[in-house]
Amino acid sequence: MMMMMGQMTVMAVVMSLWATVGQLFPSELRRDLRNYVNKVVSHVYPYVEITFHEYQLDNSFERSEAFGSIERYLSASSSKRAKRLKANVIKGCKSVFLSMDENEEVTDEFNGIKIWWTSGKKNNPQQPAFFAYRRDEEKRFYRLTCRREHRDIVTNIYLKHVLDEGEAIAVKTRQRKLYTNNKSNMWSSIIFEHPSTFDTLAMDPEKKEEILDDLIAFSKSKDYYKKVGKSWKRGYLLYGPPGTGKSSMIAAMANHLEYDIYDLELTSVKDNTDLRKLLIDTSSKSIIVIEDIDCSLHLTGQRKEKKKEESKEDNKDPIQKKAKEEEDKMKKGSEVTLSGLLNFIDGLWSACASERLIILTTNYIEKLDPALIRRGRMDMHIEMSYCCYETFKVLAKNYLDLESHELFETISRMLVETKMTPADVAENLMLKLDKENAEICLNKLIKSLEDAKEEARVKALEAGKKKEENGEMEQENIDAKENSVMNA
Repeated sequence: MMMMMGQMTVMAVVMSLWATVGQLFPSELRRDLRNYVNKVVSHVYPYVEITFHEYQLDNSFERSEAFGSIERYLSASSSKRAKRLKANVIKGCKSVFLSMDENEEVTDEFNGIKIWWTSGKKNNPQQPAFFAYRRDEEKRFYRLTCRREHRDIVTNIYLKHVLDEGEAIAVKTRQRKLYTNNKSNMWSSIIFEHPSTFDTLAMDPEKKEEILDDLIAFSKSKDYYKKVGKSWKRGYLLYGPPGTGKSSMIAAMANHLEYDIYDLELTSVKDNTDLRKLLIDTSSKSIIVIEDIDCSLHLTGQRKEKKKEESKEDNKDPIQKKAKEEEDKMKKGSEVTLSGLLNFIDGLWSACASERLIILTTNYIEKLDPALIRRGRMDMHIEMSYCCYETFKVLAKNYLDLESHELFETISRMLVETKMTPADVAENLMLKLDKENAEICLNKLIKSLEDAKEEARVKALEAGKKKEENGEMEQENIDAKENSVMNA
């Protein structure tokens, strides 16, 4: 370090002499002298310097990934070595993130080689006013200094080590987020803190185990996907009645894999081009979710029926046809097509990021276009069904901390006879503080099951009665037609 400081002192003297020369000699002579001095210094100065700027270009919004990785790498050790630090508390985190303050220096050692890291800022008064909101941050940089004889090891091995470590720290410490798209075709986010896990998920244990195995296999299949020439992604279709736990399943998947969630609202997307832009802005290690796909735009309509309607439209007067198109466009709002969505899911653009799940949910699988849910797009179809006894036991453990009770047998029998969603069962099992105990909740559930069974019986009777009335009316129409034929 003393040697390095000595070299710095020499450089300071040289710069002072250069300032004096600038006042005594003409510009052409100064240029030639500068080139000569640079050559001399390059031979005398035994160090190599590499600078990493925070932003790629002077007027760029894109933050350098290398700068971020270096910052994380140094933060892991600089808090122990640096004398001046900057503290930052990330929203939702209890720990404090420490990084080197400006013009601070720390040393690092790699395979016996000493490396110096310096943080700093550049003075740039020419910065355009448009970028004034980040006038300070844009000029930040880290400078690496090493001895010239270690250049190859530092550039080929050490820097890769720093970037890999920085990326690993980012994955380990990152805050997972829940994103949604807005009318401006941009993602906005909040911290993702949903508590659902596979342990608390109310579902048949065998089916749950099957899904878990599939997720684990996917997370470890990077090399396999590359080998077979497919982008590293997987599609899941969750279908079933409302209240069967589709959203909780998505949250449990995200928590298990430690992925971010992008909740895509298709009705807010203007057209296929904007849909692709949103896809490009998603990151790896994420889940893209389109909930209630059967309610999204005109993606679930039968294509044959649509073609028939289009053929009818072709026969209309051109003026009427144009007016109808404008009216439909205004009503429609979004022009995302089924073809655009299919390309989003597994077209060329879907490979813009890796290690990603695409999940569609629906209450009515029969309404979906077969092209949308075929194998290869939606690789796994998961039915989220009504509550069974195994599901109930999970809920009883979650809400009442019960693994057995004398009323379980009664509930088991009733669940076979009556359809009730896990959400409705859970509502009955929730304790009201200081007012209820586990047995009261179980009896409340039994009462709800009895009411649901009676309601289903009444509906079945009404449906049967209506069917009989329709049958009688139909028979009367047939008899009337036969009489008219006979009279004729």
